[in-house]
Amino acid sequence: MRELVVDIVRKALSQGASEGRWPVLESSFTVEPPRDPRHGDYAVNAAMVLAKPAGRPPRELAQGLVEAIREVDGGRSIATLEIAGPGFVNLKLRPEVWLAELAEVARQGDRFGRSEVGKGKRVNVEFVSANPTGPMHVGHGRNAVTGDAVASLLDWSGHTVTREYYVNDHGAQILVLARSVHLRYQELLGRTVTMPPRSYPGAYVTDVARALLDEFGPRFVDAPEGEWIDLFRDRAVAHVLGMIRSDLEAVNISFDVWSSERKLYESGTVQRFLDELQAKDLVYWGKLPPPKSKKGQPAPVAPAVNEEGLTESEDLLLFRSSLHGDEVDRPVKKADGTPTYFCADIAYHWDKRQRADQLVDVLGADHGGYVPRLEAALEALGASRKDLHVVLIQMVNLTRGGEAVKMSKRAGNVVSLQEVVDEVGRDATRFIFLTRRADAQLDFDLELAKRQTLDNPVFYVQYGHARLCRILEKAAEAGAPEARFDPETLSVLTAPEEMDIVKRVLGFPDLVAGAALAWEPHRLAFWLQETIGAFHSYYTQGKRTGERFISADPVKTAARLALARALQQALRNGLAILGVSAPERMESRDVAEDV
Repeated sequence: MRELVVDIVRKALSQGASEGRWPVLESSFTVEPPRDPRHGDYAVNAAMVLAKPAGRPPRELAQGLVEAIREVDGGRSIATLEIAGPGFVNLKLRPEVWLAELAEVARQGDRFGRSEVGKGKRVNVEFVSANPTGPMHVGHGRNAVTGDAVASLLDWSGHTVTREYYVNDHGAQILVLARSVHLRYQELLGRTVTMPPRSYPGAYVTDVARALLDEFGPRFVDAPEGEWIDLFRDRAVAHVLGMIRSDLEAVNISFDVWSSERKLYESGTVQRFLDELQAKDLVYWGKLPPPKSKKGQPAPVAPAVNEEGLTESEDLLLFRSSLHGDEVDRPVKKADGTPTYFCADIAYHWDKRQRADQLVDVLGADHGGYVPRLEAALEALGASRKDLHVVLIQMVNLTRGGEAVKMSKRAGNVVSLQEVVDEVGRDATRFIFLTRRADAQLDFDLELAKRQTLDNPVFYVQYGHARLCRILEKAAEAGAPEARFDPETLSVLTAPEEMDIVKRVLGFPDLVAGAALAWEPHRLAFWLQETIGAFHSYYTQGKRTGERFISADPVKTAARLALARALQQALRNGLAILGVSAPERMESRDVAEDV
């Protein structure tokens, strides 16, 4: 429906330009539903965009645009046109135009909502990428579900999507994991051990140690670290990755590509990347810049230390990231010649950019400061900083009836994702993770997630879908007229509540495309809740007034069943995008009517 309006406005602009009323509009304009539906179906800002090149007031141009739209449309599609604010053109489409489009929902079925706005653009969505040092906790779970939903939205909007997991299996943290396993290995042999503060204490570490003890006996208990560190590292990483894969399966998430940081080094990718930087004169040997003093405070006396423990006294190979929007130049090689973590990260993004047109990273909110240097690296290497978009994920507060949930023995110091899924189920876990913006903190109440009541958001939506299925089933059992989508039948849907649902359903494709291009799956979760709320209200009102879906009037029955079918299809497709099931039957002890 939005594209219909866009087409009419484009023709009106073109006609006005050809008649000399205004210049050809080179810039794009927006056609969006206004915040208040009383202002119309769509608001058009074309007159405001045209004002500067035309050198005329936008409201004056808006009046001319209204006249041109009327001439182009001829009253076929548009019912009303009004000028609002600084120069918006608000318009309403004729009810019959909306109703005529409703048949498309039934025709497209499970494909309703798909579009080609992505035009096949290759998009790499990297998400989760949790270090393989322990099972996934609920924070990882929110990242996983958000990333998967973003990838699904992009797929539905015509992009070619690759889901990718980057395994950080190289560096100090992995060695700490291997040493933690060795300590538990000693403990299983009767030694008294003390786990260092930064070790990994979870029960899974003991599981790895026990498997090694069963296979190799005590041969490594007093052996030099060099004899066992690689073996213990590889076994620990393999075990933890198995746990992570299992955790991901619990929320029905899989990846097309699993990339390994260690393989970036072993394959020579990191070194080739460094060679590329040197060939383009993007690196130089120098020292970290001195620390900046905060406003009103003296400069620090101690040497600057960056996040990798490098100090300003060392000679480092620095990447000229400050030339491309970063605050300072960043080290890519240490004084001893080994690459930094940052070097591996930008080498990885350089590698991904060769495989995709656009990159999407789903990262924890604490990585926000890391984004400018990644953008700078892409720009320095000839790509655009706009080729990378980062979705930042805020914290999850896990509660039970308002009380914070305690730590998990399985994970060691957090609550694992698997435990949450085991308690509340996959659908509730996925949906609740998406009920707020990714960059907003989320309170996840386990008790609420398990309730079979309408205050549980996932139950609320699924119950509405099941209610629609039951309506259609009852109609078939009663021999009621079948749903009909012909204009004459649908013309009886005149109630404001009915037209509201029609417009919500037909707005679904634009909603999906918009959420995809903004990387915001919460928009779809909001739409599902708001739309099913409108349906529940309409259904309850119909029971109260006697205007039920199945009535003595065969035409009204056929029209309302068509509305039910279209809404049920849109809800099912929306839930499918979010990876949530759409049950056709539901039972509840707490809701008066089981469906």
